[in-house]
Amino acid sequence: MHQNQKIALILFLLISISFSLCAQRQMEYLDRGLVAVPSSEGVLVSWRLLGTDPEEVTFSLFRSEAGQPPKQLNTQPLDKGTNFLDIDVKPGQRVAYQVKAFENGKLLDESEVIAPWDKPYLSIPLRTPEGYTPNDASVGDLNGDGRYEIVVHMTGVGKDNSHKGLTDEPILHAYSLDGEFLWEINLGKNIREGAHYTQFMVYDLDGDGIAEVACKTADGTRDGQGNVIGDKDADWRNKDGYVIAGPEYLTIFDGRTGAALATTPYFPPRHPDTLTPSEEQLKELWGDGYGNRVDRFLAGIAYLDGERPSLIMSRGYYTRTVIAAWNWRDEALDLVWTFDSHDGDPENLAYAGQGYHSLSIADVDGDGKDEIVFGAMVIDDDGAGLYSSGLGHGDAMHVSDIDPDRPGLEVFGIHERPEHPYAANLRDARSGEVIWSFPSTDVGRGLAIDIDPRHRGYESWAFGEGLSGLWNVRGEVISDTRPSSSNMAIWWDGDLLRELLDGVNIDKWNYEDGTTDRFFSGEENNLVKNNGTKSNPSLSADILGDWREELIARTADNQELRIFSTAIPTEYRLYTLMHNPQYRVSIAWQNVAYNQPPHTDYFFGDGMEIPPLPSIKLAAPTKK
Repeated sequence: MHQNQKIALILFLLISISFSLCAQRQMEYLDRGLVAVPSSEGVLVSWRLLGTDPEEVTFSLFRSEAGQPPKQLNTQPLDKGTNFLDIDVKPGQRVAYQVKAFENGKLLDESEVIAPWDKPYLSIPLRTPEGYTPNDASVGDLNGDGRYEIVVHMTGVGKDNSHKGLTDEPILHAYSLDGEFLWEINLGKNIREGAHYTQFMVYDLDGDGIAEVACKTADGTRDGQGNVIGDKDADWRNKDGYVIAGPEYLTIFDGRTGAALATTPYFPPRHPDTLTPSEEQLKELWGDGYGNRVDRFLAGIAYLDGERPSLIMSRGYYTRTVIAAWNWRDEALDLVWTFDSHDGDPENLAYAGQGYHSLSIADVDGDGKDEIVFGAMVIDDDGAGLYSSGLGHGDAMHVSDIDPDRPGLEVFGIHERPEHPYAANLRDARSGEVIWSFPSTDVGRGLAIDIDPRHRGYESWAFGEGLSGLWNVRGEVISDTRPSSSNMAIWWDGDLLRELLDGVNIDKWNYEDGTTDRFFSGEENNLVKNNGTKSNPSLSADILGDWREELIARTADNQELRIFSTAIPTEYRLYTLMHNPQYRVSIAWQNVAYNQPPHTDYFFGDGMEIPPLPSIKLAAPTKK
């Protein structure tokens, strides 16, 4: 590392530490997430290390059987990985487990008593509407019990923005992990179905310990209690199936019941002066008049003040781009700020056309507050433009401490523009400076994760004309071959490298042979992927057990979600990823448009340092 890089790193760390000492982020209360997964070797029992646990916390695990007192399985306090392989359980033996946390011998808390799964997965039966398919999902604590519930986007006939035709009505379902159906929200005929229209956020926005659901609504939307928003009889669809007229709303729904808590006009509107803009008016504002660019939406959750979450909603990214920040607090929905690339400020025009089919939220400048990484540009926490790289639109990007020897975070991104000189690139997340790049044409997929322990930092690769091999953090080719996919990623086995998640399959990069090995077959477990070339499960997130991630996917008959959790032991002890703020908001936006894998705000990979506990405070749990 050069001397000036060392100085910059020290300054960045000092700034980050100073802000972390004075601000704590409001995060959700979680229980221990105890789970027991059967395998051929026994039962892997796994639980959460919380982001608020003292460093000295240890655990004891107890197994009980009917008519017998609980038996402690550990002879010494468990102070390494938060999992335990119980090899003394016979197939069919009825047992149950409980974990207790201690600090210096004093009991801190104890989990519920749980039984092992009766299959290698947890099954959630669905009430899938006829003709529909369970698609992308998100999670939140919808009832304040410290456990996650799942919100599933049920999709019928859908259309891409560039394709005409009528669609089915988008539907949201909520389920508990016990398989209980909680509510249904039907967004109605005036919300078009497709990957770019309905971006739904599931997050505890007001800090009451219960997650809300937020999304764009319209006339005819029916909440979880059967109440209709707007005019129930209105039909704003035109002859081509597009909805480019009529009122648009933003609604906050109660996570417990699905009831609409607040509804306000969506910002920005299609047109500032009329609900029925002409094609010429839409084309002037957004770049086309038939409903393509005007209805490109993204969403996210950001800690703009460094302490409490705000809702981010946007419109447009091919041309004009408008981003709005909202607060839901004290039963009021307030607009905090807006950024508009076409607001008349000539400097903001540089931010037009820089969006991706996804976004990321991260503290890129180390001030303790989140920025919106909106593709090739970044909006600061106060709604002002931080920078526009000018690199333009793309399909995939990854924001994390990709190079642990550089100060701050990096962005690995790809671009679609024909003959792009920086088609695959690594850039500094704070300044937008391109660190290295490769030219190509219309790059559609790219990924950056740690898959090779022989090279420090993340490896990256992309698929496009003239691109080949695997790159290290300096952009050097370290392998002539590359993994067979670059869609999603998952932490699954016991090491600190990340696995490949392609559709509903989990693969391991064999760095010695330069090949991809199958770890887990979705087809063999009756799973199917979502979204065609997007090729993703319903969700991948750390929702149970230790820091490894779960795979959540639908079955081939669309009547069931199956949750798979690893049965592989690990000695690595890391706090739950859901208490890392950047990772947690990554799960909130994972379902947005073109799904992207979540990342932490610290380097996660081989040779990593144990991350410090996050500066967080937990929302008070609400009893059922």
